[in-house]
Amino acid sequence: MPGTPAISQTALTTEPDSNPKPKKNICCACPETRKLRDECIIEHGESACTKWIEAHKQCLRAEGFNVL
Repeated sequence: MPGTPAISQTALTTEPDSNPKPKKNICCACPETRKLRDECIIEHGESACTKWIEAHKQCLRAEGFNVL
């Protein structure tokens, strides 16, 4: 099976690292930070939760979503 390693190497090198495509829907990504963000907003209001909002956005970006 000499062709198998070449296929694996090609598959690994063809996906660009700078713009990875999301592997799941945005609603299913980052459940931990989403929960913390939502609980904070409910209890304290959006303006008091920028730390958790930004943490969730960063997590979504790491998953490959384009979040402003």
